[in-house]
Amino acid sequence: MIENRNVNIITDADGKKLVLINDIRFKGKRQIDWDDVKQYLEGYVGDYYEIEESAERIYIGNELPEEYTESESRKSLMGANAKAKANAATAIPELIQIASNPAFEENRKEKHNKNAKFGWYRYDVRFALPVYEENVLVRYNIFHARLLINHAENGRKYLYDILAVKKETSKP
Repeated sequence: MIENRNVNIITDADGKKLVLINDIRFKGKRQIDWDDVKQYLEGYVGDYYEIEESAERIYIGNELPEEYTESESRKSLMGANAKAKANAATAIPELIQIASNPAFEENRKEKHNKNAKFGWYRYDVRFALPVYEENVLVRYNIFHARLLINHAENGRKYLYDILAVKKETSKP
């Protein structure tokens, strides 16, 4: 378990849960140091967290740091969405806790026959990152993402990656 994180679960005006991340560890307008993100994620390996609505345990295996930082989906992220994924790493326990709307999919790739023998699950999550102007908090940007969880041969479910990180558009 990584200590000293400034992360909270809150309920928005629509009654939906989201993770408020005030702990912005990975800064930078242009470039995220993904090696730093990978090293940070290694601090979770061996831990597990429960999804609140189902009490399912989700484990953090040693594949997460590499997949999270080196996947094709990560390499296609740009700007605010890349920064959001990097900083979502600081809120892994809370994101798992609020995961909802599970969708199951059979494993289709032979290379995953061991780590996803019993298929894949995708869960919806939402999180917010602060936006500052001249060191003053002006608002939060809210992001939607999907947790990708594999159901391994050993019967455990493991967080494999966070996909489809996308900023929510504001409501009128």
